[in-house]
Amino acid sequence: MARRGAGIPPHGGGRELTGPASPGAESGDSRPLLGIALMAAAMLIIPTVDGVAKHLGESFSPLFVAWSRYAAATLIVLPVALWRLGPRKALPRRGLGAHLLRTAFLMAAMSFYFLAIARIPLATASGAYFVGPVVAALLAMLLLREKARPLRLAAVALGFAGAMTVVRPDGGISTGMLLALGSGICFAGYIIATRVAARSAGVLPTLAFQCLVGALLLTPQAIWTFAVPDATQLVLILTMGAVSAFCHVLSINAFRYADASLLSPLVYLELVGTAAIGLFVFGEFPDAVTWTGIAVIVAAGLLLARERAR
Repeated sequence: MARRGAGIPPHGGGRELTGPASPGAESGDSRPLLGIALMAAAMLIIPTVDGVAKHLGESFSPLFVAWSRYAAATLIVLPVALWRLGPRKALPRRGLGAHLLRTAFLMAAMSFYFLAIARIPLATASGAYFVGPVVAALLAMLLLREKARPLRLAAVALGFAGAMTVVRPDGGISTGMLLALGSGICFAGYIIATRVAARSAGVLPTLAFQCLVGALLLTPQAIWTFAVPDATQLVLILTMGAVSAFCHVLSINAFRYADASLLSPLVYLELVGTAAIGLFVFGEFPDAVTWTGIAVIVAAGLLLARERAR
């Protein structure tokens, strides 16, 4: 996804898909059906990264898997940025503090998320992660002084209710669920920092910075948990990076053809892909109460998207 201002989450998996604003449909090339198709494809494909990460988590520490994902993505994105923009413009040159902060939040979110999916079903972790945009809306009101409009307040309350339904504190909160919620909260920090970083750099330099610096930030935990992958596992690691980069391209281009208000609800297709992979690959399927909580969180996100569209 290319615009944080729409209040839509990037994932985790493809959760970091959103970057600073790119030329959108208002630039003159409006083909909404193409934009919808590209965004839908990105959201349905990106959960495969979660599936690969969960599978690799059976052989490696999730902390090592988080690093390997961004290391692999760097090998793809950085050469492209150097080729297209040259050495002087491949990385942001202004607002480095905001770029570093957003990357740190994202790396924390991904590390927590990969730790979570090693313990709880993919769909449950993804649903808890999607509380991020709701938390970001609350932070925007508190930190960025955005107006506390009735729809936004209702969405925040709805998102909190959904999160409590998923967590079910009366039944005992699992470590995996706490990690998933922590991931969503870090993702909210990423959204807020992205709104600041978006003012100082384009999409490709921001993405290159995110991958390169993210991999460097995660290197200590990779060294701590390092294990040598075999040939098959190395292919899977490279696949994670390639799929992430490909979905970035799809989603960024989606916003060139359609408005954010039209595309933002499609982000929740990611939950469909995540649930399908969890069911058919890992035999996981959350219970009815968990799905109810996820549905409430999705409703809160859609309400936020509607409020921003207005």
